[in-house]
Amino acid sequence: MTTEEIRAKVEIALEEIRPFLQSDGGDISLISIDNDTSVKVKLEGACVGCSVNQMTLKSGVEMTIKKYVPQIEEVINVG
Repeated sequence: MTTEEIRAKVEIALEEIRPFLQSDGGDISLISIDNDTSVKVKLEGACVGCSVNQMTLKSGVEMTIKKYVPQIEEVINVG
């Protein structure tokens, strides 16, 4: 899978999870993909101060991204 394909699939995954974040007043942006294995995102809006954002990041965002791009090893919030 090329870097462009990985980026496209990560964006698809973020589009899948975005409505759930937006329904709680939050959002997410893709910052970068490093070495085709590490995704950096920025949680925005209500997600910034949310006490469960780490759980959302791991169980929601990371799981969804890995569904589309299994080679991704980690998702990091750089917010």
